[in-house]
Amino acid sequence: MRALSLIAGVIFAALLTQSAVVAAAAVPDDPLDSSQWRYMARKYFRDAPVVFDERVQVIAPDYAEDSLNTPVQVSAPDLEGVEQVLVFADMSPITKVLDYYPVKARPSIGFSFKVQQATPIRAAMRTADGTWHVGGTWVDAQGGGCTAPSVASANPIWETRLGETEARVWPRANGESRLKFRVVHPMDTGLAAGIPEFFITEVAIRDADGETLARVEPYEPVSENPVITLDLDVRGPLTLAGRDNNGNRFEASVAPSGS
Repeated sequence: MRALSLIAGVIFAALLTQSAVVAAAAVPDDPLDSSQWRYMARKYFRDAPVVFDERVQVIAPDYAEDSLNTPVQVSAPDLEGVEQVLVFADMSPITKVLDYYPVKARPSIGFSFKVQQATPIRAAMRTADGTWHVGGTWVDAQGGGCTAPSVASANPIWETRLGETEARVWPRANGESRLKFRVVHPMDTGLAAGIPEFFITEVAIRDADGETLARVEPYEPVSENPVITLDLDVRGPLTLAGRDNNGNRFEASVAPSGS
């Protein structure tokens, strides 16, 4: 009986090893040649299929002149059925930058983030069939963006403006619209000495009937007082409702320009 148990254990271990090899082989080679790519793939995609897709465009400067505010534009105008957009930076101490759920919106988002050191910045878009489509680019940097204290942390006045939201929406072709909004918030990473993490966790964009059009879930690496741009599938007045990790809530309404 003991011998049978040992044999069963050996077979089980072999099957696990074989499964691990197959899973590892399923991760495509990285065109950006990052030493962290396979770890990122295991962390965020697990066993889901992953492909590098030229339709997923990530535009960022080659060099981050301001490590606290590095602009990024993510889009995939020719990729249909996108349900989630995940943005992450391989070499950052906090790798996940944001999640975006374009419920009734295009898979397009503009924002700025903090750069700690030279890193690939990637966008992974999950389509309805469960496949992750990945694009990215390298951003070089002098660094220190994630460990630097926010400007707000040295200015007590910011508390009176916390959650203050400015927004504007423009009509675009084919019944679509572009939304740009800014929220006053320190977006502290928790990596600066004596300053705990404090960041926006969700912003939901809803139409006049309360239906969710899009949802953004920023993480600590998003820049202080984040400015975010989205392309929505519809036109009309909007409501923005958000909250942070301390339970603070904010809300704002915006009507289309010219209305």
